[in-house]
Amino acid sequence: MNRFSVPPLHTMTRELADVASGRRSPELVIRGGRLLSTYTERMLPEREVWVHRGRIAAVKLAGSCQPAEGVRFYDAGGGIIAPGLVDPHIHIESSMMTACAYAEGALLNGTTTIFCDSHEIGNVCDKEGVEWMLEDARQAPLNIFLTIPSTIPATNDAMETAGGDLTPDKVGAIFDAWPEAAALGEKMDFVPVCMSDERSHAIIAEALKRGKPVSGHIYGREFVAAYAASGVTDTHEAIDRDIADDFLEAGIWVFLRGGPPTTPWHSLPEAIKTIIELGASHKRVCVCTDDRDADDLFLFGMDWVTRQAVVAGMSPVQAWSMGSLHPATRFAMDGEFGALGHSRRADIVLLNDSLEVQNTWYGGELVVENQKITPILEEQLSNSRYCYPDEAYRTVHFEDEIELLPPLPKNPCRLNYIGIEPPGIITIHRQLVLESAPENWEALLDRHQLCFLTVVERHGKNGEVAYGLVQNTGLQSGAVASSVGHDAHNIVVAGKNVEDMRLAIKVIKENNGGVSVVANGEVKALVPLPIAGLLSDKRATEVAAETSALKKAWKEAGCTLPYMGFNLLPLSVIPEIRLTNKGLVTVPAMEIVPLMAE
Repeated sequence: MNRFSVPPLHTMTRELADVASGRRSPELVIRGGRLLSTYTERMLPEREVWVHRGRIAAVKLAGSCQPAEGVRFYDAGGGIIAPGLVDPHIHIESSMMTACAYAEGALLNGTTTIFCDSHEIGNVCDKEGVEWMLEDARQAPLNIFLTIPSTIPATNDAMETAGGDLTPDKVGAIFDAWPEAAALGEKMDFVPVCMSDERSHAIIAEALKRGKPVSGHIYGREFVAAYAASGVTDTHEAIDRDIADDFLEAGIWVFLRGGPPTTPWHSLPEAIKTIIELGASHKRVCVCTDDRDADDLFLFGMDWVTRQAVVAGMSPVQAWSMGSLHPATRFAMDGEFGALGHSRRADIVLLNDSLEVQNTWYGGELVVENQKITPILEEQLSNSRYCYPDEAYRTVHFEDEIELLPPLPKNPCRLNYIGIEPPGIITIHRQLVLESAPENWEALLDRHQLCFLTVVERHGKNGEVAYGLVQNTGLQSGAVASSVGHDAHNIVVAGKNVEDMRLAIKVIKENNGGVSVVANGEVKALVPLPIAGLLSDKRATEVAAETSALKKAWKEAGCTLPYMGFNLLPLSVIPEIRLTNKGLVTVPAMEIVPLMAE
């Protein structure tokens, strides 16, 4: 337990009853504000919240609590008192920081509870990696629950090589050993699920037989019926109005994903139209962030996503409910989180009229005040962080001298390559017919706006290197590389020349992982990620500064594909074509096609 732990409810009911009845004084009273009720979706004037030992004892009319010894009063100054936000689907690793570090940005944004799917570290370090993340989460000043990674590896060994292999038995063992394991994480292999694959359904069964919900990940309306019939009951991949409507009618909760507006992840404005235009109820609809890199976490947190729901047409109280009570209800935890009901955790935020977070109380402790972290949180973030074991820092293995470019075609041929179309999540399988052998790669690449794309196996299993070409990345010169190549997390590097590509992966290896930008033989930016090749061991603000510098260098290199989108180029569960260490993989056919065909 960390210093922000709250006693379990069953040990406190008598005390809370005494406080609520006025026989005992509360420890803290937050007064002078309006109350945002997520139960009734009303804004209630002139209320005060009584807090005792980290829980809400009562919500009363303003002025009900009289001054007494031991009672602290906090004046809300006419602001809105609301429950802390509950993010139902995130990947901590996407922020490139540890759980303890992630808590800083989350609390500043009024998020006090998250449900994370740590399939990234699981893909690298198997069951041990997931358990390291759980240990990290236990020390973090944040309510963190795990949705157990369900698809490790994301595809079979013939399609890619991952570091982990989370079998049904391992999934069951995590459920049984860790109370924080609240659900099964997104079942990314939706095609095998819908085709009744034995292993996929065996993993789902481990959750269902324990009464745990199953989270989903799906593209394509044609898959919805079979997917829902397989026991999946939520998804964050509703990209438009019609598929969102299909999900709701099939009994699947919809998590509206709000991503930074310049990225492909901002699907909320389209998917929410099932409510705004088609008249669907919002009772089984939540908002979520899914992926946030470090600097975007501070700018586009759950509070921002909630405000985007207001922009799209929801009322403020509806939107806040979709970001708090609804996610808590989805995971059957609304008795603890998501509302200012009596006995619930005192995870409370103070908002202005624009729903911008001013203060955050976590378990009754003021951890953010006037949009800045307080000394009590600063001490926790600085001195009480989880330290990952040494083996977590030794996960990047590949030879120094490897061939990074494919051989130049010697005869007329057909090239299979990856096309990028905005917004960039779904790729296009394109072909180029060469009537004669090209003289060199440079002219061919420039003529067709192509660059090299190479994936290097980094788990020390087979040393495979696969080659591809990608169009419309915008990369003008140099190279970009990452050890966060979803989902197997092999090294992915794109570039215009082999020298810069080689330097880009060399600096990643030297730092045991990272994301790099190189030009003209010089490293322009680097975010070191020594933990599993995925995470920094620095504070959130430091990682955010490094990420901002990386984005600046990325843009200066001409790359129009965001680096988080770049990291998805090996993700062989999203249509239409990807590059893994095995080669070019078509989706959903799951077939390997050659780069060069006769």
